[in-house]
Amino acid sequence: MTFPKSAPIAVVIGSGFGGLAAAIRLSVQGYSVKVLEKLDKPGGRAYVYEQDGFTFDAGPTIITAPFLLEELWTLCGKRFADDIDLRPMDPFYRIRFHDGTHFDYSGDPQAMLEEVARFSPEDIDGYHRFLEDAERCRRLGFEGLGSIAFDTLIDLIKAIPSFARMGAWRSIYTLVAKHLKNDKLRIVMSFHPLLIGGNPFSVTCAYALINSLERTWGVHSAMGGTGAIVKGLVKLLQERGVDIRLNAPVSRIEVQKGRATGVTLSNGEFIAADIVVSNADTAWTYKHLVAPEHRLQWTDRKIDKGHYSMGLFVWYFGTNRTYPEVPHHMMVLGPRYKELLRDIFKRHHLSEDFSLYLHRPTATDPALAPDGCDTFYVLSPVPHLDSGTDWALHAETYRTAICAELERTVLPNLSQHLVTSKVNTPQDFHDRLWSFKGAGFGLEPLLLQSAWFRPHNRSEDVQGLFMVGAGTHPGAGVPGVLMSAKALETVVPHVDSFV
Repeated sequence: MTFPKSAPIAVVIGSGFGGLAAAIRLSVQGYSVKVLEKLDKPGGRAYVYEQDGFTFDAGPTIITAPFLLEELWTLCGKRFADDIDLRPMDPFYRIRFHDGTHFDYSGDPQAMLEEVARFSPEDIDGYHRFLEDAERCRRLGFEGLGSIAFDTLIDLIKAIPSFARMGAWRSIYTLVAKHLKNDKLRIVMSFHPLLIGGNPFSVTCAYALINSLERTWGVHSAMGGTGAIVKGLVKLLQERGVDIRLNAPVSRIEVQKGRATGVTLSNGEFIAADIVVSNADTAWTYKHLVAPEHRLQWTDRKIDKGHYSMGLFVWYFGTNRTYPEVPHHMMVLGPRYKELLRDIFKRHHLSEDFSLYLHRPTATDPALAPDGCDTFYVLSPVPHLDSGTDWALHAETYRTAICAELERTVLPNLSQHLVTSKVNTPQDFHDRLWSFKGAGFGLEPLLLQSAWFRPHNRSEDVQGLFMVGAGTHPGAGVPGVLMSAKALETVVPHVDSFV
């Protein structure tokens, strides 16, 4: 596909899921789109590492609202299923408690009732009531508000009844505790905000919508890994004639008379644009790519005062044996829960104990490792860089401690079977992915950092500048960043307005 010479130019900074989805939607609208990626291949946080015959998804590992991806293929006149093979997860997750007991969290209603009853029969009725609240949050929050850009105060005022019906001033843990008495079940039903960078004890209960989202559309994994979806999106763009430039970091968004006019790359090259869409971290975009004199709303002071998500310590490793008893997704919880989260989010203190998310994609797709081997990714939530942790000094010690804990709990003799290893720390997120403070998910999804209170999809400071991705509305997670691109459609100028 070729664009008419008169087509307005949209420059998209970054090729994460949000940037690729935005590029597709803008291309379909008639924009001539250029995607600029800092790294050597597309994906952003969904980067793929290939090492010693093992394939590692660097970031997102699950798909919970596949229809949002299917929409992009449909917009391009294609069928998602022709390019991507999604497999349903069963269970969605296994949550292993420190005492060795575990809860298999699945999409099977009867199996879930049996699991709840196994832990606390008296909580069955409360579980049903929680599901009703979670479904209400999905209908009002995800379906009702997710793709609204919250561009004006009027948008917020219109949404207030929905926030009230959700009881959004409560934390999700408070909502769960209202219905369930068993401490373990309270953890199981409230941990989901951690998947998008939030503390369950602080994050608005509106994010109970994630529980309902999973029950409604399931939890899936792509054969070939999440990177296969990135490749599919890139293919859609290439077939539409969209230019994707790699190794092209942007050093500045150029602004004249209050309007974005293009970007300057780190090599000094200027690329003109009618609109600029940043899929880079929103706080980083404002603080490092837009000069202070152009920012009345998102000043350095306001950016610095925000409450940011936790950092992520991610260890990618391969073994020369398989662990068939380990499911695709697993939580390995430590001895503390609330106190550990307080250390991470409030005190910004790196604790000696941890809770882990363990991803074994070869449980579903053995081709991601050599024959007879397993590919793993283990993620430990840690404080962001305000902790002052020198990760160059502490990374190996921390990795060794995680290895010992996995060896003690779910991966016996792990250290004897390691054949490849790679680590990413909050410092890597800061340096490589331009994550402000090394926070893995941008702003924490607190009530007063959500919807209208979050950085808008249409910049409040610079005309012609727009935001997609985890740092803008509606927030982090693959569904969130895909919906940010959908919200973008409602605020970008129609191509005819440039004629």
